[in-house]
Amino acid sequence: MYLSLCNEVLRDLPFAEQCRVAAALGYEGLELAPFTFDPETPHELPAAKRREIRQIAGDHGLSIVGLHWLLVAPRGLSVTTSDVELRRRTVDVLHNLVELCAELGGRVLVHGSPPARRVEDAESPDAARANLVECLASVGEAARKAGVVYCIEPLAPSETALVNTVSEAVAIVKEIDNPALRTMIDTSAAGRAESEPVDKVIRDWWPSGCLAHVQVNDRNRRAAGQGRTASGPSSGP
Repeated sequence: MYLSLCNEVLRDLPFAEQCRVAAALGYEGLELAPFTFDPETPHELPAAKRREIRQIAGDHGLSIVGLHWLLVAPRGLSVTTSDVELRRRTVDVLHNLVELCAELGGRVLVHGSPPARRVEDAESPDAARANLVECLASVGEAARKAGVVYCIEPLAPSETALVNTVSEAVAIVKEIDNPALRTMIDTSAAGRAESEPVDKVIRDWWPSGCLAHVQVNDRNRRAAGQGRTASGPSSGP
């Protein structure tokens, strides 16, 4: 298990300085938001830039754990849209990000990106879910071939109406049935979407093998302990 920092919290700093700060704080890895390296086409980062990122992180004793905030750029992409051509372009971008993750030495990609999974972009909620499943099946296969794990992230209802709880995500994971496609827990989102305490959700679901990653933060989106969310174990069973 690696304790890693999401690099966008330091995105105003040069990458080498991000790494220096993260290492000084005791982190072992970085989880990268691709748009922090290119705000337009991060999935097309040149090979030399990919090598540079990995080298700088390694020079600071850090591992690249994976990628998140996958569809911030390019703008306008969607995994739920009824526009077949737009879905195809979106899947192509995600395939490229899977390759990017593997080349950087990462092991996991976290698919949150609520603007790109709007139910309103399809004819109905059922159609939106079907389109999402189709996209995830394709990207999950790319992840399997690349030796990484692709996670659909449950998000709070305030962010999206599609896949809010771990159980909803697990249903999709089991439907696709690819070991390279799993889900994860963001403790902020889980704290706003789950009916059980977050620590219980993790304990209940981790043995299933469907979870591959955990992001720890307060419900206010700041670090654990920087808000009012209890960070210790609940008193329940």
